[in-house]
Amino acid sequence: MESVNIAKHREPWNKGKLIGQKAPFKPKEIWGIRAHLQMQKRTRDLALFDLGIDSKLRACDLTALRVRDVQQGERVASRAIVLQRKTQRPLQFEITPATRDAVEAWVRQARLQSSDYLFPSRNQKSPHICTRQYGRMLCGWVRAIGLDPTSYGTQSMRRY
Repeated sequence: MESVNIAKHREPWNKGKLIGQKAPFKPKEIWGIRAHLQMQKRTRDLALFDLGIDSKLRACDLTALRVRDVQQGERVASRAIVLQRKTQRPLQFEITPATRDAVEAWVRQARLQSSDYLFPSRNQKSPHICTRQYGRMLCGWVRAIGLDPTSYGTQSMRRY
């Protein structure tokens, strides 16, 4: 009698998923997301999205921004310099007037102090939102304007 060696067939975790680089956002997609967030009056999300587009920061650096990194006194600065976590190099970026308005509105609404994280977490274990939460939020924004969320990621914000 022959012994039959039946191996269990296991599907790869990434079967059917897009792997590799995600597509950059096109200008009309950016405007679509902005319009959606403005109509929904989602102040924090609009500030996070606009700052992500303007700064081209990695998700880990964007979510860890403090109010003092972008604000001078009561006004959001027109330029900011942030030390990147991965490369340890400073990155200077310009903050557009629309983004400044969105960030100022968010800081006022959340009553944030200079030393606070710009995007604090509601979870007591973390002082600021995590990169995974940022990715889930981005997925929701993309889905809201009728695009496929698997085609875009947080890196899509950097390549605009």
